[in-house]
Amino acid sequence: MQLTARLVQILPVVTGQGANGEWRRQEFIVETDGQYPKKVCFGFFGDRINVNQYPVGSMLAVDFDLESRQGTQGGDRWFTSARAWKVEPAGAAPQQFAPSAPSYGAPQPAAAPSYGAPQPAAPAYSAPQPAADPLDQTAAASENSTDDLPF
Repeated sequence: MQLTARLVQILPVVTGQGANGEWRRQEFIVETDGQYPKKVCFGFFGDRINVNQYPVGSMLAVDFDLESRQGTQGGDRWFTSARAWKVEPAGAAPQQFAPSAPSYGAPQPAAAPSYGAPQPAAPAYSAPQPAADPLDQTAAASENSTDDLPF
């Protein structure tokens, strides 16, 4: 999984001795953007620790795995950890499923008009009507007549 967030805090490196030798762990806190920002604590184990090279406040792309394990007493106690395995500046991470956005100031394509947008009125067109023939007796008679008879 990958999360892009702002680095909030870097916790100190913790070391210890285990059955397989010495181990090192470092945790760091990031905060997501959005209407409801969330803080997430990630941990690095072993030699992969590289978060110290980024200043607090920088945007990071964190690749991580989630893992849950049952507590030592058994029962209903479960603990979930977010283990980071790669951290990069947010701009350096490739966007796999999102098209790249143009940089600010770049020319933008013209927006197409939406459906239902008002269009300029087309000029009304009417075909020319032929002039009345002054010798046509039926047309003159029908204009002055009060009855419905054609003759």
